[in-house]
Amino acid sequence: MLGLRGAPPATAALPPRARSNAPEKAGRASLMAVPTAVSLSLVLWSSPVNAGILSGSTGLESVPAPELPRLEFLDKWNAENQRKYAENDSRFKSSKVLKELLEKSKQNKEKNERAIQDKYCLRGAEWGVGDCSTVGMTDQEKDDFIGELRKKVGE
Repeated sequence: MLGLRGAPPATAALPPRARSNAPEKAGRASLMAVPTAVSLSLVLWSSPVNAGILSGSTGLESVPAPELPRLEFLDKWNAENQRKYAENDSRFKSSKVLKELLEKSKQNKEKNERAIQDKYCLRGAEWGVGDCSTVGMTDQEKDDFIGELRKKVGE
């Protein structure tokens, strides 16, 4: 009994509590009273909001702002910048690089759509559902068909 040396003494069992539900019921009632009171107060004392003095006013948006002075050098600078931006945009839109990238993007989109269709066709064939279902095929035909689809997908 080497492991039991120095073990704390066993504690006596605690006496059973008195079986009174009165405090528990009072606690539950007080917990239920708060949400009920809040709900009732919102329902009974809700009233429409009155805007007061500004009720019916059209607001500041309807008042026209004063005309600001036009600065000639800012107008010239703005016009020059707009011309440069329009020129750069037209040059970019007609560039070879953009046309090549758009063409590659279109080709990649078509290729990726076809790859996704092939992948789902293979999955449908393996599960026996969808347009590529192998229902009604012999085992040899199923294996050949799925093998061809796997070659096409690249698995």
